[in-house]
Amino acid sequence: MRHFPLISSLCLTAGLLAGGLAPGAAYADSASAVAGKMQPLPDGEAIYRHICQSCHMPDGKGAVGAGAQFPALAGNPKLKSAQYPAYVVLNGFGGMPWFAGLLDDQQVANVVNYVRTHFGNHYTDALKPEDVSEMRPHLSGEEE
Repeated sequence: MRHFPLISSLCLTAGLLAGGLAPGAAYADSASAVAGKMQPLPDGEAIYRHICQSCHMPDGKGAVGAGAQFPALAGNPKLKSAQYPAYVVLNGFGGMPWFAGLLDDQQVANVVNYVRTHFGNHYTDALKPEDVSEMRPHLSGEEE
């Protein structure tokens, strides 16, 4: 079995965050997560900086390394539809973990809208929290 330290570290961090947060709250950094201090992330930029940029990079251009590829968000035509990045944030895709248990509907909308209007993207049709709510995965046995 090959071991990828970067991927293991990212998965561990995502697991710590997803397992230790109430919906609608997030840790400012991994040190705060370990210490159990919660700080809400106020907007899409803050969510991106604290959750997304470690893989997708501060400039949104993505990265390749440690046996993984993190897609560029900069100039990405897949962002034309707001539903696509919202689905990926909620459910994960490929090597990306899901964040449905970490981010509330407003936070998902905020980060999707941020990514779609930054990094050379100019998609201005805003995703609304109500749109995210309709897309949120439901666990079996959970009422819709």
